[in-house]
Amino acid sequence: MITGKQRSELKKMAQEIKPTVMIGKEEVTPNVIASIDDYLAAHELIKVQIQDGAILDPKETANEIAEELGAEFVQAIGKKFVLYRQAADPAKRKIVLL
Repeated sequence: MITGKQRSELKKMAQEIKPTVMIGKEEVTPNVIASIDDYLAAHELIKVQIQDGAILDPKETANEIAEELGAEFVQAIGKKFVLYRQAADPAKRKIVLL
């Protein structure tokens, strides 16, 4: 579990990234989960956008996906949310949290 200070650090990093996965009308599909999982494995931090056609609550959706993938919920703003998962291999870690 990440601390409040670490969460703030991740929020600052997330401001600079664009949403890389979009959730549409079909909502959270296995392909969406796989895409988020792959991206987290490679980059550790991801911003996801829920498109206007989907009727999902961003915070609730983010928490469900985070639980399924063993990730941490960072924040939800509007229809976007941010997740973080530390790389399992220490050599592949790109984000160092205090």
